[in-house]
Amino acid sequence: MHPTMTFAAHLAETTGKLLLDYFQRDNLHAQLKADHTIVTEGDFAADQHITAEIQAAYPGEGIISEESSLLLEDTDRPVWVIDPLDGTTNFSLGLPVWGVSIARLVNGVPDTAALYFPVTGELFAAQGGEGAYYNQQRLSIVDGRHTPLKPYFATGSRALRRYQVNIRYKMRIMGAVAYDFCSVARGSAIVGFCATPKLWDLAAGWLVVQEAGGIVEVLSGPSPFPIQSDLDYSQMDYPTILAATPALAAEVRQGIKLK
Repeated sequence: MHPTMTFAAHLAETTGKLLLDYFQRDNLHAQLKADHTIVTEGDFAADQHITAEIQAAYPGEGIISEESSLLLEDTDRPVWVIDPLDGTTNFSLGLPVWGVSIARLVNGVPDTAALYFPVTGELFAAQGGEGAYYNQQRLSIVDGRHTPLKPYFATGSRALRRYQVNIRYKMRIMGAVAYDFCSVARGSAIVGFCATPKLWDLAAGWLVVQEAGGIVEVLSGPSPFPIQSDLDYSQMDYPTILAATPALAAEVRQGIKLK
């Protein structure tokens, strides 16, 4: 495995194990952020752990995190984009679908990715040009053919609040954008649509889906990549289509309309 991917995967796993110490605590401290999303003490502990490990191993590289730095001074150096706890609402409710998302961007685009979901023991990793992996096994997305023995579904996040979605697959909302991406990369979901993901929600999953052979594209507006130094990414949403094939991506695009 590529050494940077190995580092990212190990970091995602150790952070996930740290978060398990906070999971299902009766006295877990949580609060609402300015955007009315939940943040817990686990988010902050995970953020501090990831940031410290990256700074030690890759000094001088930039970091964008949901819970800390949001602005970049420049994009000439590699930049790490992290979501220390994706699926915080699930986490705070004691539900198992949540995880850690870590990406390293080179020249403004994802080059390394690792996502770990500790309750289910699922580790996804990818390296640009070298493929994607699920628990160290090479990932390759299915060709998109529906069979009775493989009842594929569509995955999405907040899609039904803002959009009319008319596609032939049943929509399942997992509550964690990172898991939506990984569900498509793994071939469990055949398509997906995430309505309001932030940069840290999608950076790692974007590479995993692409390296597994899938399609990732924005529905409308600018692409998140390459990243820019003058943007406050806390204010940027990227409605994103995920699909196993280009034909399925086009089908999803046709089936989504703003309300």
